[in-house]
Amino acid sequence: MLAQHVLLGPMEWYLCGEDPVFGFSKLEQTNKPSHLCGRVFKVGEPTYSCRDCAVDPTCVLCMECFLGSVHRDHRYRMTTSGGGGFCDCGDTEAWKEGPYCQKHELNTSEIEEEEDPLVHLSEDMIARTYNIFAIMFRYAVAILTWEKENELPGDLEMVEKSDTYYCMLFNDEVHTYEQVIYTLQKAVNCTQKEAIGFATTVDRDGRRSVRYGDFQYCEQAKSVIVRNTSRQTKPLKVQVMHSSIVAHQNFGLKVLSWLGSIIGYSDGLRRILCQVGLQEGPDGENSSLVDRLMLSDSKLWKGARSVYHQLFMSSLLMDLKYKKLFAIRFANNYERLQSDYVTDDHDREFSITDLSVQIFTVPSLARMLITEENLMTIIIKTFMDHLRHRDAQGRFQFERYTALQAFKFRRVQSLILDLKYVLISKPTEWSDELRQKFLEGFDAFLELLKCMQGMDPITRQVGQHIEMEPEWEAAFTLQMKLTHVISMMQDWCALDEKVLIEAYKKCLAVLMQCHSGFTDGEQPITLSICGHSVETIRYCVSQEKVSIHLPVSRLLAGLHVLLSKSEVAYKFPELLPLSELSPPMLIEHPLRCLVLCAQVHAGMWRRNGFSLVNQIYYYHNVKCRREMFDKDIVMLQTGVSMMDPNHFLMIMLSRFELYQIFSTPDYGKRFSSEITHKDIVQQNNTLIEEMLYLIIMLVGERFSPGVGQVNATDEIKREIIHQLSIRPMAHSELVKSLPEDENKETGMESVIEAVACFKKPGLTGRGMYELKPECAKEFNLYFYHFSRAEQSKAEEAQRKLKRQNREDTALPPPVLPPFCPLFASLVNILQSDVMLCVMGTILRWAVEHNGYAWSESMLQRVLHLIGMALQEEKQHLENVMEEHVVTFTFTQKISKPGEAPNNSPSILAMLETLQNAPYLEVHKDMIRWILKTFNAIKNMRESSSTSPVAETEGTIMEESSRDKDKAERKRKAEIARLRREKIMAQMSEMQRHFIDENKELFQQTLELDASTSAVFDNSPVVSDMTLTALGPAQTWVPEQRQFVTCILCQEEQEVKVESRAMVLAAFVQRSTVLSKNRSKFVQDPEKYDPLFTQPDLSCGTHTGSCGHVMHAHCWQRYFDSVQAKEQRRQQRLRLHTSYDVENGEFLCPLCECLSNTVIPLLLPPRNIFNRLNFSDQPNLTQWIRTISQQIKALQVLRKEESTPNTASSRNSENVGELQLPEGFRLDFHPKNPYSESIKEMLTTFGTATYKVGLKVHPNEEDPRVPIMCWSSCAYTIQSIERILSDEDKPLFGPLPCRLDDCLRSLTRFAAAHWTVASLSVVQGHFSKLFASLVPNENHEDLPCILDIDMFHLLVALVLAFPALQCQDFSGISLGTGDLHIFHLVTMAHIVQILLTSCTEDNGMDQENPTGEEELAVLTLYKTLRQYTGSALKETPSGWHLWRSVKAGIMPFLKCSALFFHYLNGVPSPAELEATGTSHFDHLCHYLSLPNNLICLFQENSEIMNSLIESWCHNNEVKRYLEGERDAISYPREPNKLIDLPEDYSSLINQASNFSCPKSGGDKSRAPTLCLVCGTLLCSQSYCCQTELEGEDVGACTAHTYSCGSGVGIFLRVRECQVLFLAGKTKGCFYAPPYLDDYGETDQGLRRGNPLHLCKERFKKIQKLWQQHSITEEIGHAQEANQTLVGIDWQHL
Repeated sequence: MLAQHVLLGPMEWYLCGEDPVFGFSKLEQTNKPSHLCGRVFKVGEPTYSCRDCAVDPTCVLCMECFLGSVHRDHRYRMTTSGGGGFCDCGDTEAWKEGPYCQKHELNTSEIEEEEDPLVHLSEDMIARTYNIFAIMFRYAVAILTWEKENELPGDLEMVEKSDTYYCMLFNDEVHTYEQVIYTLQKAVNCTQKEAIGFATTVDRDGRRSVRYGDFQYCEQAKSVIVRNTSRQTKPLKVQVMHSSIVAHQNFGLKVLSWLGSIIGYSDGLRRILCQVGLQEGPDGENSSLVDRLMLSDSKLWKGARSVYHQLFMSSLLMDLKYKKLFAIRFANNYERLQSDYVTDDHDREFSITDLSVQIFTVPSLARMLITEENLMTIIIKTFMDHLRHRDAQGRFQFERYTALQAFKFRRVQSLILDLKYVLISKPTEWSDELRQKFLEGFDAFLELLKCMQGMDPITRQVGQHIEMEPEWEAAFTLQMKLTHVISMMQDWCALDEKVLIEAYKKCLAVLMQCHSGFTDGEQPITLSICGHSVETIRYCVSQEKVSIHLPVSRLLAGLHVLLSKSEVAYKFPELLPLSELSPPMLIEHPLRCLVLCAQVHAGMWRRNGFSLVNQIYYYHNVKCRREMFDKDIVMLQTGVSMMDPNHFLMIMLSRFELYQIFSTPDYGKRFSSEITHKDIVQQNNTLIEEMLYLIIMLVGERFSPGVGQVNATDEIKREIIHQLSIRPMAHSELVKSLPEDENKETGMESVIEAVACFKKPGLTGRGMYELKPECAKEFNLYFYHFSRAEQSKAEEAQRKLKRQNREDTALPPPVLPPFCPLFASLVNILQSDVMLCVMGTILRWAVEHNGYAWSESMLQRVLHLIGMALQEEKQHLENVMEEHVVTFTFTQKISKPGEAPNNSPSILAMLETLQNAPYLEVHKDMIRWILKTFNAIKNMRESSSTSPVAETEGTIMEESSRDKDKAERKRKAEIARLRREKIMAQMSEMQRHFIDENKELFQQTLELDASTSAVFDNSPVVSDMTLTALGPAQTWVPEQRQFVTCILCQEEQEVKVESRAMVLAAFVQRSTVLSKNRSKFVQDPEKYDPLFTQPDLSCGTHTGSCGHVMHAHCWQRYFDSVQAKEQRRQQRLRLHTSYDVENGEFLCPLCECLSNTVIPLLLPPRNIFNRLNFSDQPNLTQWIRTISQQIKALQVLRKEESTPNTASSRNSENVGELQLPEGFRLDFHPKNPYSESIKEMLTTFGTATYKVGLKVHPNEEDPRVPIMCWSSCAYTIQSIERILSDEDKPLFGPLPCRLDDCLRSLTRFAAAHWTVASLSVVQGHFSKLFASLVPNENHEDLPCILDIDMFHLLVALVLAFPALQCQDFSGISLGTGDLHIFHLVTMAHIVQILLTSCTEDNGMDQENPTGEEELAVLTLYKTLRQYTGSALKETPSGWHLWRSVKAGIMPFLKCSALFFHYLNGVPSPAELEATGTSHFDHLCHYLSLPNNLICLFQENSEIMNSLIESWCHNNEVKRYLEGERDAISYPREPNKLIDLPEDYSSLINQASNFSCPKSGGDKSRAPTLCLVCGTLLCSQSYCCQTELEGEDVGACTAHTYSCGSGVGIFLRVRECQVLFLAGKTKGCFYAPPYLDDYGETDQGLRRGNPLHLCKERFKKIQKLWQQHSITEEIGHAQEANQTLVGIDWQHL
């Protein structure tokens, strides 16, 4: 504030010449708003690029511009910005169309004439501005680039200097947060919190003073920091700076920001600032302010850099005239800037070099810089200067890189990126300068490639394994980075014929130079086969050095294809040195490379270790193959098309080291008879296969434009067809398997529709593309981009398809497009003598198959080659012109038998022999296809020579053999069918026997799984009576015997009262899923009394089970072993497991479900406690009186016991005076019917529920244990009722067995638990609960009727009642008590509903209340008004009231029905099992309620009126009605997860505006959205860590405790990932509910396709949450994936 007031304010006045408030607004009015957007991106802000219209992928829009642009309907890509770039809206050079959004379009009207923006400013204003800007800018630059630590520049030095210094710590990218925090705590004695604060600021701003004081004091801190951090790496940078310097520098930064904001008011001011900045200073070269800042960039700290970069962006880059001038300055200083960057250690985004992306990607600037500043050459030369390590031949050498060199190498790669930016937009018209400079750049580029030609040569290891894996990654990294640049160089060459010819010549010259260096010591030899001979050199790949890196040869191959594609080769043959080419030289190195691959596959290079395997992998990999493997094939094709194919094949045989085998007759026989090494036979076989494969590729791969007559889309189509013929694939998999161009495009979308159909995904999985059936005919088994594994998968898949379609399983070679003229002679290789000799030899081996070492895949390849030759000949014949002779005569050559001396049979004859060979079943179809095609061609040839010839024997023979074949197949199928039928008959016979023998077994076993209700439906007892769940009229159900099997010992046992306990694995957890008030927090759990549950259900205890049964003792043994194992493991290694044994957690032994306790299985407990009822059952009024008396008696007795026994006489009188109700025996203590082991389990589960529910230490004796058991039972039933209602499922529909078993066991357990608790405690609870409805003078301060959840109250009363009833021998049955309790609570609930119902009239008012229900409810409402002193609103219509009562009480009735169903085991009526109707009447019948609920009040009016009065008179009710407090109204709204926006980008936007709440306005790095309450949190960062139970935890973990009582569901916005957390150690990632158009999630936003909400998947997450399955889901995920266990979830 002070700086603004004292320093900047007066300058603003001076600048405007008046009050700046008016001055600046005037400037704004006269200023024409810019048509450029120029918004600088914050970290994490969403950016959008249009894949259809952007000139390159760096052209992006901010969200606002994107939403207002045409691109939102195109194929766009969204990413989150790393910060620092700016929005390109309005830049016409960045977009092919739609450069303006609606907002900026308005500003383009008068853009035509380029006018000087200074005309809008007055003369003297210009002068003033000039003065002020010059002085301020110079001051800021001077002070920021000042390097002394304790004196100021002369003109600023003060007279007296105080001794005050700052110890300033600077950021670096070497040390971690932890190291810095630890060091600071030692050096300046601060707390960890302060140290974290320091570290965060240093990381954000680049520097922070950590101590202030005199010089000595600061120096001491500096020395500690330096000493502590210099052990492993270079020490942290610390300076002790004089306080005045620090002050000046901070003001300097303020000045720069101020300049940035001032120029925002007017283009004129911006123009002046640009002039000031770029004006040459007095010292000549590089002395302008902008240059000085740029050149000292690497000396500045992070904060200062970002301030001045921002200023450059808002000034120089927004002014088109000065952008150009700045670009020239940038290019001039390019080398120095890059060298600074390479030695600097800050990331690229904090370096001035990062501005290259803003300059070089502008096409006009890039071209200007190439022609005027020779930018291409500068970049490549700078790059070469940094890679100085060369070997003797001048090639790059990446020997063992030190860490520092590797770091440097990583930084140098950014230069390649700059080169890519410069080349990314291709020129449309060429000037001579551009040609000249481009070719100069091309020369420099060839120099670079020449240094790569042959780098990292390798020699085969023989004898022992290689000791050190050689460094290979650097060379491949370089190759990968350069791949796009090499492709773009070729694209540029292709655009201009002159350039192409020149480039071709240069490239050839360089290749010659490379070769001249390689020839020494290779002797010439002569090879001859079949009367052909050729001279070549002796060279063995397996003995000499060989390299995979041949970029010069490959570039030449690319250019050669361009000659063919652009037809330059035919137009200007005289300009090209085609005659000088020596084909053997061209093919030599690529051939060696391919032979190396073949030998590696044959296992000859095993001892060279993994580095070679990796190199071969990358050579074929989609990232590199375009400029490596593919180009090698092209180079060989080029060579073959220029030489005699026989010569080529001989050279090839020699390189493959197979010459011997094929040149000496019978070599194979000798070879296999001398019992040679099996490995060598195997190796030779593989090499022969590889060589044949290579020939197939040379002839068959003609889908590159220029080699074959095709265009680019044909190439992509073919790639897709072959990928999809392996299996259906998702969009992202397909994209990954296709090569990307420099714009990250694969061109797939344009052709995919033509070759594939899309199948949408279901609830899991992703959308898949399937190949269209009509494309299968284009499948080539020997497609050159298949890996070995892919090839066999594809073969299998295609054969299977053919079998399904009942076709034969031959996979013949597809019909191929014709070659371009330049490559046309390639096909002759198929009919050359050497080729025929090789084929004949292999077929001969196959015919005499025992004498030779040969393999089936070798034969398969030969058959494929013969097929290709036949297809080729057929094509030639079909397309032949008049009078032309077809020179391709393969069919004639294969029908001729061999020459005289050995008279070998012809190829055709051998094929016919092989057709019936039993050992070649698989290839029969293929051979048959070949013979058929052969005959077809023969017929074509004969018909063209117009002499009809009788059908050849071949065809006849083929026909007959085919018929035989068919008959044979048919017979086999028939036999198989008969065999199948026989087996089936035997099996069903055995089944019948088994059932007959074990009849009784089948009738006894009622598996737990078949839920009991299903059993009752079939039992004849309850046929057509109405079913009643409670009360004296309760339907009596015969006891079902229950047998269960223990999953641990497999023993079966009946569930009985006295037998050993059987238990279910269970998981108890706190839950806020039903909560209406999450913020409520229990202060002191030790003192908290949970007897009454509030209706807002702020936190409940939920019990779930997986439904698997064990013996209690088996479980005990299992759990002990888990504990013991855990203790042993802790001594070995500290890892988290997915369960926490110290908290009693374990995994269910069968299904590995997370559990933390066990529930005992019991019989219906009510039948055990129930005594015969022989008296008339009292009505409600009498019963309430009786119970009140019994409670009174108990209370007196308790008082007696608590007062010391002084006068025994008085004591007895007292009891005598007391009116003991009839048949009530206070001294009676019931016997516990359960066996010891069951009692133990009752205690175990009770204690577990108490421990988890209240978060306290276990204590069996605590009086709150029974309460927690009852409330867990009530809460679990409520949550299940909620789920059923939300899904509109019937109440008693088919529940999953595990839920059914869990509810049954839980309810029965809760009903039996009182038997192991102290009787007096349970009686005390009952009396207190009862008093909340029927007032009693002993219990004051009970909650009012609005503050009690009635269902919890009902469950507790019903389950505590037996403790009172067991001492009552008057004959009142338990059932009566249940019924009266239920009626009483129901009435209280109705009153609750009426008091809180919001009484707006819905206008749907039926005129006069007609039904009795409406009249009754009106009467009751009037009574309430009378008791509340008319505080209730005016009487609404009866119809409306009755409707709200019915709606409000429905959940309560449903929960009660579930509760009594499981408690008493009465089956549910069929009506409640159907969906649809409202069930209200059926529920009332089942629960023995009148349909008109208000009748309850009328029947018991005498007592009810007084009770209602007492309820209404409570103080809280008065407060509520007077509006002083809130209450829950019924029915409670269902809780859902928050609503998510349909489009994901609006979430990203929301998150990018979210600042971390703690570190003052800083953007959060990992904003995370809580899906339960919608809070945004700053996750995974030091700034928001808090302490929780003595541990530091991240924001999300802390939030789970306040919002989800330990469980949380979050969406990590930047990663687009759902995060599940439970407790501190458990967590997992889950698929997000957002999908792109291809039905895939994009975790990590790597692909950037637009994402939309998938409602079904979000529902699934919501369902997991409502079912309390989050913890279980995490458990399963962590068990399945061990890496999740190691993550520190608590820090998220």
